[in-house]
Amino acid sequence: MLKKHTEKIELSRAVLVKAKIAIVRAQFNADFTQSLEKHCLATLLEHGVKKDQILQFQVPGSLEIPIVAQNIAKAKKADIIIALGVVIKGDTYHFEIVANECARGCMDVALKYNMPIIFEVIPVYNLAQAKKRTGNNNQNKGREAALAALKMLGVMSNFVRK
Repeated sequence: MLKKHTEKIELSRAVLVKAKIAIVRAQFNADFTQSLEKHCLATLLEHGVKKDQILQFQVPGSLEIPIVAQNIAKAKKADIIIALGVVIKGDTYHFEIVANECARGCMDVALKYNMPIIFEVIPVYNLAQAKKRTGNNNQNKGREAALAALKMLGVMSNFVRK
């Protein structure tokens, strides 16, 4: 059972009912990324987003997140994208490459297409850190990603021409 939270988001009903949110989740480290996605979805639904307003995509790993985000943005399939992944440090430099290039790729897409990407691709040094950030609690980063997305929908609505 997911824990409930009490944070209030101020978002007009008009913005909320028209919002399209895309979630792109890396399948690598699936136990952790599935928890992020589960908490993200639950939080969005708790705040009034309907299931049919949410698009979900799974990619093999975090390095594949930016290309899918770019296609979503280019096709205008969503108003905001949530990127979810967990990158755990191993014995090589690969950890830094994956984390840094995924972040750079998502930022490039966000700026090119003027579409916020909530970046919760979490680089951690060990399994304990991954478990702490993806646990069944209010500190789950999937929950935080959903809250940030809702807040950014409100912010970005200030720039829509009427």
